[in-house]
Amino acid sequence: MMNIDWKLMENAISFSDKLKLVKFILSSDMFTNGKYVREFEENWNSWLGSKYTLFVSSGSTANFLLISSIKELYKLNPGDKVLVPSCTWTTNVSPIIQLGLQPIFCDIQLKDFSFDFDELTRISKIHQDIKLIFVTHLLGFTSLSRDSNIFSELFPEALVIDDICESHGCKSIDGSNIGSNSIGATFSTYFGHHLSTIEGGLVSTNNEDLYDIMKMKRSHGLARESKHYDEFSKLYKNIDKQFLFITDGYNFRNNEINAVLGISQLKKLNSSIKTRNYNFSLFCELTHNYNNIVEEIVFSHTCSNFCFPIVCKNIDIKHKLIQLLVDNNIEYRPIVSGNLLKHPFLNKYNICSDRKNFTVDLIHNNGLYIGNNQFVNSKNLNKLESILKLI
Repeated sequence: MMNIDWKLMENAISFSDKLKLVKFILSSDMFTNGKYVREFEENWNSWLGSKYTLFVSSGSTANFLLISSIKELYKLNPGDKVLVPSCTWTTNVSPIIQLGLQPIFCDIQLKDFSFDFDELTRISKIHQDIKLIFVTHLLGFTSLSRDSNIFSELFPEALVIDDICESHGCKSIDGSNIGSNSIGATFSTYFGHHLSTIEGGLVSTNNEDLYDIMKMKRSHGLARESKHYDEFSKLYKNIDKQFLFITDGYNFRNNEINAVLGISQLKKLNSSIKTRNYNFSLFCELTHNYNNIVEEIVFSHTCSNFCFPIVCKNIDIKHKLIQLLVDNNIEYRPIVSGNLLKHPFLNKYNICSDRKNFTVDLIHNNGLYIGNNQFVNSKNLNKLESILKLI
C-alpha cells in the first residue's frame, strides 16, 4: 500500500484523549447512552449557542432524524418539495426521497459552493410551493444564501434547515455560529471532520417541540424519552408505559465512549478552526498566483475551512494535477459528490433550468480537494506550490 505523505486528515485523537477514554472505561460499567452523552450535548449547546442538541450515530442519521421530525411536526405531506443544492453529500438527499418528499435541485456557485442566486430566482417562478430548504454549508464555507434575505423573499412559506456536517464553526455575518439560530442544524463528528468522536453526529435546534420528537425518534419512538411521558402514560393506560411508542422511530443513539471523546475534543475545537482558517488564507494567497490554471477561491472570515478545494481551468490540467498529487503521495478526493445528479440513484432528476452550462458540472469535471486540518503547515503549502509550478 502506498505511503501517504499528505493525508486528508491526520489522527486527531491525542494521547490526552486516549487517557481520558482509558480512565472512563476502567472506572465505568455504563457504556450506552447516559450521563456523558448528556454532558456532551450540553457542552455542544454552550459552544454552538443553541438550546437543544442530540448526539446521534452519524451526521447522516442526524439528517434523517431532523427531516423525519420536521415532516411530522410541521405536517409535511408526501410529495412536498424540498430545495437542495446539486452538490452535497448523498445522505442529505436520500432521507428526502426515503421519507416520501420530492427533492428540487439547484445549481451552485463557486463563491461558496452553495445555491446559485440566479437559479434560486428561476426555481421560485416554477416551484412556488417549496416547503423546506435544506442548506448545505459545504467544505467549511458559510452559504451566502443563508446569510441573506433571499429565501424569505423567494420562498416565504418555506422552512429552512442547515447541514453543517463539515463546517463546524462557520459564521453568520453577525458573528454568530451558523446553526445557533436554525430550526434544525446537523453536524458530523466522523474521524475526518473538525471534531472527532470516530463515528457520530449532532442535531441542534431551538424548538423544544422538535427536540422532543427527535429525542423520541432517536430511541425507537419511545414515550419515556419525551417531556410528556407522564401525560402519555395516563392517556394510554392500557399499554405498559415502559414500552409505549408514540411515533415511528429508529435506533440512532450514540454511546458514552464516543461522548467522552467528544467532550475532550470539543475543548480543542476553536484552536483547530483557527489553524485551519490560517492555512486556508495562505492557500488562497498561493492559488491567486496561479489563477491561469485554477479558479480563484477567495478567503472569507466567516468560514471554518474543511479542505483546500481546487477547480482547474480545464480537464487536462486536472489530469496533470492528479498525476502530480499521486507522484508526490498526496491524498485527494473529488469535491464531495460533484454533480450529484450524475450518480446512478439520482439520474432521473434534473436541475430546474433550461441553461446548458452549470457550475456544478465545472466542479464535477474539473474539481478536487486536498486535506486541510490543524496538522497542515508551511511545508505542505510549499509542496503544493512546487506542484502548481509544474503544470
